[in-house]
Amino acid sequence: MLAARIIDWGVASATRAGERESGDLHVVQAVGPDVLVAVVDGLGHGAEASAAARTAAAVLGQHAGEPLLRLIKRCHDALRGKRGVVMSVARFEQAAATMTWVGVGNVEGVLLCADREGRPARYTLLTRGGIVGSELPELRPEVVSLAPQDTLILATDGIATPFVDQLPGDGPPQALADRILARNGKGTDDALVLVARYEGGGGGARGRS
Repeated sequence: MLAARIIDWGVASATRAGERESGDLHVVQAVGPDVLVAVVDGLGHGAEASAAARTAAAVLGQHAGEPLLRLIKRCHDALRGKRGVVMSVARFEQAAATMTWVGVGNVEGVLLCADREGRPARYTLLTRGGIVGSELPELRPEVVSLAPQDTLILATDGIATPFVDQLPGDGPPQALADRILARNGKGTDDALVLVARYEGGGGGARGRS
């Protein structure tokens, strides 16, 4: 936990009934003044899905400072011949006050804008169909300008959509993550939702580890 930070964040997750391990994992990694956040969903559920997600999460954490496309390619190479994953990845960049994000598969991403002057109420991540580890599509990361208190939400397909309707935008990230899971968790699959709020400061990230 750092006093000066770019983001405040929280995560809520649930394992599919009858399973001991979840295939849905998250990564929050400070890289100098910037922060990488990611949500990874191993295909299916159970031990193999969890192992695939752990592999991808380890690669993301180890190489967090690299460009997003290179990160995803590293994950793709590490998972060849194994159970694949889908993922969405974002980097908060302090100096530029921007967020760069990209997604493969069905990990949904939404950025709720706090300051709407000249901006929409929300941006939605345009993910590309594919599987990291077997079918990697052509990817084009998008860059979004940030204002303080903008809130990123990433959610796996164990969370029913839409998950931002009637959601208070000013609650603490952990409370928002808990609320989304409680209200929108399907209960038939692993589920994970990560909420990251841009604070406009520097030095890393504060929240759950």
